[in-house]
Amino acid sequence: MSVLSAIGLMSGTSLDGVDVALIETDGERIKGFGPTGYRPYAPAEQELLLHALEGAADLKDRHARPGVLAQAETLVTRAHSEVVEEFLFKNGVQKKTIAIVGFHGQTVLHRPRERLTVQIGDGSALAKQLAMPVAYDFRAADVAAGGEGAPLVPVYHRALARELKAKRPIVVVNIGGVANVTYLDGDADPIAFDTGPGNAPIDDLMRTRAGEKLDAEGMLAASGKIDEAIVSRILNDPFFLQKPPKSLDRATFSKLPLNSLLNEDAAATATAIVAASIAKAFDHFSKKPHTVIVVGGGARNRTLISMLQARIGLPMTSASDVGWQADAIEAQAFAYLAVRTLKGLPLTFPTTTGVPTAVTGGVIAKP
Repeated sequence: MSVLSAIGLMSGTSLDGVDVALIETDGERIKGFGPTGYRPYAPAEQELLLHALEGAADLKDRHARPGVLAQAETLVTRAHSEVVEEFLFKNGVQKKTIAIVGFHGQTVLHRPRERLTVQIGDGSALAKQLAMPVAYDFRAADVAAGGEGAPLVPVYHRALARELKAKRPIVVVNIGGVANVTYLDGDADPIAFDTGPGNAPIDDLMRTRAGEKLDAEGMLAASGKIDEAIVSRILNDPFFLQKPPKSLDRATFSKLPLNSLLNEDAAATATAIVAASIAKAFDHFSKKPHTVIVVGGGARNRTLISMLQARIGLPMTSASDVGWQADAIEAQAFAYLAVRTLKGLPLTFPTTTGVPTAVTGGVIAKP
């Protein structure tokens, strides 16, 4: 199959900013990695997105944009347009060399059991602003077909893992705002699911209590004491007992019962909940993994990684240690998914989202 150059964009549930990356792929294998970039959201922009999450809570129509959601969609579209234009200029990339731009948008609501997933960001407007073709709305087809609509990145994890000489099974632990895992063994379809909360409850706690965007390297959590009773209570939630495939909304575990704890103890307990819920996911694997690779923003949280290591009792390695571009994986994934959309290749599988059969997805907007 022909090899195409594609740009991918990702604004994750951590709400920190927009990642951008260029890859070369035929839709199956990765033929080359290009430059990467990042545009952080300013505090006022991040605040608007947080209000959009609140405003989306009562949505019933995935196309509706009442009140603050319309403002947030304009912001998301503009921010993604800006990051692409800056990226192209900085790296001397001509638009005509890019076959497609993969635009995930910003998830503000994800309730697959209600057949509802909402990502704000106007793909058609972005295509016009950039004068480039854009693939977007990657989750809707899967949800409409009865799938969870998430996670989407496992098919890209499979493509990355094909180039590794590491011993199988391989598990990729992706810690974003929500955490998920991908289990890879041979040429079989990836097995993947959301494990529970990721960075989101830690970030929210830091924002409300300390006025910080995150707990840098887990330093506050490292100074606190874990309330194991609270950890156990959260892990009794039915979500953690549910067999995969499964996914969840960013807000599902946003209100952890930590109000009675000091800041450092609250951070330690929230971090322990994330680590314990990821570790619990390993119970669902048919074989013990030989290789565990940690990716996503949570990989930089040393306290979280230490807690996770202790709970799974397996050696772990970072994305950069295996030659992956750690901070760009999800942006790269949406470049990859965009090419698969162009070529009519499936994005999701029964083993990743629970969809009855493998399905394609995405909508292509022309400039």
